Amino acid sequence: MAVPGDPPDGTPDGDDDYRSVVFDEDFVRAARLQEYSAQERMGEHARAVRSRSLWSGGSAPRTSTPGRGARQGMLLVLLIATAFAFAVYMGLRNPYLPPPGGPAQALTSTVVPLAPTTAVPGGLPPELYAKSPAADYRVGAAGITLPAVRRTHHFTDVQIVTALSIAKDFLVQSSLDPDVLAGTAVRPVRVLLDPDQTEQFDRSMTSPSGDGRHAATGWLVRFDAGTAVMADPRVRVSGTLSFEEVTSDVLEVTTDHTFVYAVRPATGVPAAADGASLFTVRRELRLRFDREDLAARRLELASAYVMAGPQDCSADPAAGFRPLLAGAAPTTVGPAASDPYASGRPRRAAGLCGVLATPSAPAVPQPPAVVSPAR
Repeated sequence: MAVPGDPPDGTPDGDDDYRSVVFDEDFVRAARLQEYSAQERMGEHARAVRSRSLWSGGSAPRTSTPGRGARQGMLLVLLIATAFAFAVYMGLRNPYLPPPGGPAQALTSTVVPLAPTTAVPGGLPPELYAKSPAADYRVGAAGITLPAVRRTHHFTDVQIVTALSIAKDFLVQSSLDPDVLAGTAVRPVRVLLDPDQTEQFDRSMTSPSGDGRHAATGWLVRFDAGTAVMADPRVRVSGTLSFEEVTSDVLEVTTDHTFVYAVRPATGVPAAADGASLFTVRRELRLRFDREDLAARRLELASAYVMAGPQDCSADPAAGFRPLLAGAAPTTVGPAASDPYASGRPRRAAGLCGVLATPSAPAVPQPPAVVSPAR
């Protein structure tokens, strides 16, 4: 006996598998293929069936409730539209911010003159060097040696070597270049600085001040053109470089070097053969490098602590060093007086002055004592 849902001619060979298939109304409406009506099939070149759109609700009248496929399609469109609107809203409220890095910080510098306690000795540069602690110092850039390199957590060996080589270039240009020392050039130093620091550097060169920010001698070594000039271009140098990763994006190099210059008077009759004297500058610098600095071979000078002498405590070393030359003695005991009632920018470095230790001759090795054999 046939039951509802059986094929008109019955199930073939008594197979009951067709009984589990129920072609209900929703199944028919959701079918991807739909048979044309008899009238539609009468047209020329008419096809027997047509594909149904995903958005179609079937052959039900337009006033009927949309089919399951149409409802799913409209729900999908609604979800996409909602997600897009939410993304636009969040983008307007929280615009993209670049990774932290920011501009380079301003240099902070301290320049301390060192006053001698006795008359400044004079002589020939080779003799002066031989009798000073700088007797074993190397000459020029050879005295600036790089440390052993090991990679850090976020910087490779190559990046560290790059930072150290840039630091050495900066020391050479700012401490050894003859034109920089004479005060006739600043570009060799300027081109190595991060662009964010060039404005501060330029102001320090044109309007130097002892305010801790704009001392020319915080950036470089140069002598007051009216006071002293180099008597020997072979500067003696000794010191160290070290490096440290301070953040995942910043590498810091610390330099600590002593530079010893042979100078003579800049004016008057040319100095006699024994009229030279030594001038010593100790520079402790902190240099910072981010990844852009390494790629562009530049640096950020974060801080500088400089001691230089022999100088008079009353002389302001911000614009350039004014060495006390051979035979000269300090004219004042303390630093220049500070007037709290004076208008204008105060000299913040006022009161900073040190005493230059009397140079001691290098130790001469003594021959071993001869011990007489016991009898």
